[in-house]
Amino acid sequence: MVGTYGEVIAGTSTSGIPWGAFLARELDCPFVYIRDKPKDHGLKNQIEGIDAEKDLEGRKVIVIEDLISTGGSSANAVKAVRDANGEANWCLSIFDYGLDKAVEAFATLNPRCNVRSLLTYDTLLDIAKRIGYLTKEQMEMLQEWRADPFNWGENHGFPKVERGGK
Repeated sequence: MVGTYGEVIAGTSTSGIPWGAFLARELDCPFVYIRDKPKDHGLKNQIEGIDAEKDLEGRKVIVIEDLISTGGSSANAVKAVRDANGEANWCLSIFDYGLDKAVEAFATLNPRCNVRSLLTYDTLLDIAKRIGYLTKEQMEMLQEWRADPFNWGENHGFPKVERGGK
Protein backbone atom coordinates (compact mmCIF):
# COMPACT_ATOMS: atom_id res chain seq x y z
CA MET A 1 0.00 0.00 0.00
CA VAL A 2 2.79 2.43 0.80
CA GLY A 3 4.34 3.71 -2.38
CA THR A 4 1.22 3.72 -4.52
CA TYR A 5 -1.10 5.05 -1.82
CA GLY A 6 1.21 6.71 0.65
CA GLU A 7 4.67 7.82 1.60
CA VAL A 8 4.01 8.70 5.24
CA ILE A 9 1.99 6.92 7.93
CA ALA A 10 0.04 9.16 10.33
CA GLY A 11 -1.39 7.80 13.56
CA THR A 12 -4.28 9.57 15.23
CA SER A 13 -3.81 10.68 18.81
CA THR A 14 -3.74 8.68 20.92
CA SER A 15 -4.92 5.19 20.09
CA GLY A 16 -3.86 5.27 16.44
CA ILE A 17 -0.26 6.11 17.40
CA PRO A 18 0.99 2.61 18.32
CA TRP A 19 -0.62 0.96 15.27
CA GLY A 20 0.62 3.67 12.93
CA ALA A 21 4.12 3.58 14.41
CA PHE A 22 4.24 -0.21 14.08
CA LEU A 23 3.07 -0.05 10.46
CA ALA A 24 5.55 2.70 9.58
CA ARG A 25 8.37 0.67 11.11
CA GLU A 26 7.35 -2.47 9.24
CA LEU A 27 7.09 -0.56 5.96
CA ASP A 28 10.25 1.47 6.64
CA CYS A 29 8.59 4.82 6.03
CA PRO A 30 8.23 8.08 7.96
CA PHE A 31 5.71 8.36 10.81
CA VAL A 32 3.84 11.39 12.16
CA TYR A 33 0.99 11.66 14.60
CA ILE A 34 -2.01 13.92 14.58
CA ARG A 35 -3.58 15.58 17.61
CA ASP A 36 -7.27 16.44 17.64
CA LYS A 37 -6.27 20.12 17.74
CA PRO A 38 -3.04 22.14 17.76
CA LYS A 39 -1.19 22.41 21.06
CA ASP A 40 -1.80 25.71 22.85
CA HIS A 41 1.88 26.01 23.84
CA GLY A 42 5.34 25.50 22.37
CA LEU A 43 5.34 25.21 18.60
CA LYS A 44 1.54 24.81 18.60
CA ASN A 45 1.79 21.79 16.29
CA GLN A 46 -1.22 19.64 15.46
CA ILE A 47 0.97 17.18 13.58
CA GLU A 48 4.10 15.95 15.34
CA GLY A 49 6.93 14.70 13.19
CA ILE A 50 7.30 17.63 10.84
CA ASP A 51 9.28 20.77 11.55
CA ALA A 52 7.29 23.83 12.63
CA GLU A 53 8.64 25.78 9.64
CA LYS A 54 7.74 23.02 7.16
CA ASP A 55 4.70 21.09 6.05
CA LEU A 56 4.12 17.66 4.50
CA GLU A 57 5.34 18.98 1.14
CA GLY A 58 2.60 17.29 -0.89
CA ARG A 59 3.47 13.78 0.29
CA LYS A 60 0.82 11.06 0.31
CA VAL A 61 -0.21 10.24 3.87
CA ILE A 62 -2.18 7.23 5.11
CA VAL A 63 -4.13 8.05 8.29
CA ILE A 64 -4.32 5.18 10.81
CA GLU A 65 -7.17 5.14 13.32
CA ASP A 66 -8.03 2.54 15.92
CA LEU A 67 -11.80 3.03 15.95
CA ILE A 68 -14.29 4.93 13.83
CA SER A 69 -17.61 5.70 15.49
CA THR A 70 -19.06 9.06 14.42
CA GLY A 71 -16.12 9.75 12.10
CA GLY A 72 -15.60 13.28 13.41
CA SER A 73 -12.08 12.97 14.75
CA SER A 74 -10.99 10.71 11.88
CA ALA A 75 -12.25 13.15 9.23
CA ASN A 76 -10.61 16.00 11.17
CA ALA A 77 -7.30 14.11 11.11
CA VAL A 78 -7.55 13.85 7.32
CA LYS A 79 -8.30 17.60 7.18
CA ALA A 80 -5.27 18.33 9.38
CA VAL A 81 -3.01 16.42 6.97
CA ARG A 82 -4.48 18.30 4.04
CA ASP A 83 -4.11 21.64 5.87
CA ALA A 84 -0.42 20.77 6.31
CA ASN A 85 -0.05 20.34 2.53
CA GLY A 86 -0.32 16.56 2.64
CA GLU A 87 -2.38 14.35 0.38
CA ALA A 88 -4.64 12.16 2.55
CA ASN A 89 -6.89 9.91 0.51
CA TRP A 90 -6.90 6.87 2.81
CA CYS A 91 -8.00 6.37 6.41
CA LEU A 92 -7.50 2.85 7.75
CA SER A 93 -8.95 1.63 11.02
CA ILE A 94 -9.03 -1.49 13.09
CA PHE A 95 -12.77 -1.25 13.82
CA ASP A 96 -15.64 0.71 12.33
CA TYR A 97 -19.18 0.83 13.72
CA GLY A 98 -20.45 1.78 10.25
CA LEU A 99 -22.61 4.59 11.60
CA ASP A 100 -24.34 7.02 9.23
CA LYS A 101 -22.69 9.90 11.13
CA ALA A 102 -19.26 8.60 10.06
CA VAL A 103 -20.36 8.32 6.44
CA GLU A 104 -21.62 11.92 6.67
CA ALA A 105 -18.37 13.13 8.29
CA PHE A 106 -16.24 11.63 5.53
CA ALA A 107 -18.66 12.87 2.87
CA THR A 108 -17.70 16.45 3.80
CA LEU A 109 -14.14 15.83 2.62
CA ASN A 110 -13.15 17.01 -0.82
CA PRO A 111 -11.43 15.23 -2.37
CA ARG A 112 -12.98 12.04 -1.10
CA CYS A 113 -11.11 9.93 1.43
CA ASN A 114 -11.30 6.14 1.17
CA VAL A 115 -12.08 4.43 4.48
CA ARG A 116 -11.18 0.78 5.06
CA SER A 117 -11.43 -1.18 8.30
CA LEU A 118 -10.19 -4.57 9.39
CA LEU A 119 -13.48 -5.28 11.17
CA THR A 120 -16.93 -3.71 11.16
CA TYR A 121 -19.80 -3.95 13.62
CA ASP A 122 -22.01 -5.73 11.08
CA THR A 123 -19.31 -8.32 10.33
CA LEU A 124 -18.73 -8.86 14.04
CA LEU A 125 -22.46 -9.48 14.59
CA ASP A 126 -22.62 -11.79 11.60
CA ILE A 127 -19.72 -13.91 12.90
CA ALA A 128 -21.13 -13.94 16.45
CA LYS A 129 -24.48 -15.12 15.06
CA ARG A 130 -22.91 -17.75 12.80
CA ILE A 131 -20.88 -19.37 15.60
CA GLY A 132 -23.71 -19.17 18.12
CA TYR A 133 -21.82 -16.85 20.48
CA LEU A 134 -24.87 -14.71 21.25
CA THR A 135 -28.44 -15.60 22.15
CA LYS A 136 -31.31 -14.50 19.94
CA GLU A 137 -32.23 -11.84 22.53
CA GLN A 138 -28.66 -10.51 22.63
CA MET A 139 -28.54 -10.33 18.83
CA GLU A 140 -31.84 -8.44 18.76
CA MET A 141 -30.58 -6.01 21.41
CA LEU A 142 -27.33 -5.37 19.47
CA GLN A 143 -29.22 -4.92 16.20
CA GLU A 144 -31.58 -2.49 17.95
CA TRP A 145 -28.56 -0.53 19.23
CA ARG A 146 -27.09 -0.46 15.70
CA ALA A 147 -30.36 0.93 14.29
CA ASP A 148 -30.38 3.87 16.75
CA PRO A 149 -27.15 4.01 18.78
CA PHE A 150 -27.57 7.59 19.97
CA ASN A 151 -30.94 7.00 21.59
CA TRP A 152 -30.69 3.33 22.57
CA GLY A 153 -29.50 3.96 26.14
CA GLU A 154 -32.14 6.58 26.87
CA ASN A 155 -34.80 4.29 25.37
CA HIS A 156 -33.70 1.64 27.87
CA GLY A 157 -33.67 3.81 30.99
CA PHE A 158 -30.12 5.18 30.90
CA PRO A 159 -29.52 8.95 31.11
CA LYS A 160 -28.53 10.54 27.78
CA VAL A 161 -24.86 11.50 27.58
CA GLU A 162 -23.72 14.10 25.04
CA ARG A 163 -20.17 13.63 23.81
CA GLY A 164 -18.01 13.82 20.74
CA GLY A 165 -16.58 10.85 18.95
CA LYS A 166 -14.13 9.39 16.49
